[in-house]
Amino acid sequence: MQELSLIQTLAVSILPVLFAITMPAGAQAFMADRLGDRTAYMTGRRTFSPFAHIDPIGSIVLPMIGVAMGGFIIGWPKSLQLNPGAMRKPRTALAKVAMVTPLANLVMALLWAGAIAASAYAPDYFRAPLQWMGLIGVKVNVALMIFTLIPLPPLPGGVILQSLLPARAAWQFSKIEPYSFWILLLLMFSGVLGGLLMPLLKLVNLLILSLAL
Repeated sequence: MQELSLIQTLAVSILPVLFAITMPAGAQAFMADRLGDRTAYMTGRRTFSPFAHIDPIGSIVLPMIGVAMGGFIIGWPKSLQLNPGAMRKPRTALAKVAMVTPLANLVMALLWAGAIAASAYAPDYFRAPLQWMGLIGVKVNVALMIFTLIPLPPLPGGVILQSLLPARAAWQFSKIEPYSFWILLLLMFSGVLGGLLMPLLKLVNLLILSLAL
């Protein structure tokens, strides 16, 4: 595929990145509602419209800076209010709500791979942009899927692990949460996180992109 300028890269990245960050929040809202918590519905968040979940800094500014710098994309949606007490079996319910985040990213990665495959039938003027959007969509969603599965609260991976632990161990594990941000920073800047995740990222990207060929 033809190399893109910075402006072109930003232009084709907007939709894939925005959907990758906001759609999991919509999926969480629907799951929470299904499990008995109506908070997302009452606050207008039970929707897959990205506009309901956009955080200007976390969903647009910082991700686009990451795209422009060609590095790791950091982003987040607007905070989603949940009421675990309203859910049936709150501990298990929270794990289910957390699990839909990486699942949503996986589904989107597969859909973007489908877009790459469909680009063969697109008009010439739209083929390359669609291929780039698909490629970026796959890579961003795979990266976010794997990142969110890191077993540190409040990341979904941490919430899922916490739900599987015995009550006392789960309570002890929850004490890590105030330090999770600093633990992640240490792992990132020490190169440990990249060393652990990069082989997995490459493998999952390869598997999903192979579906588009």
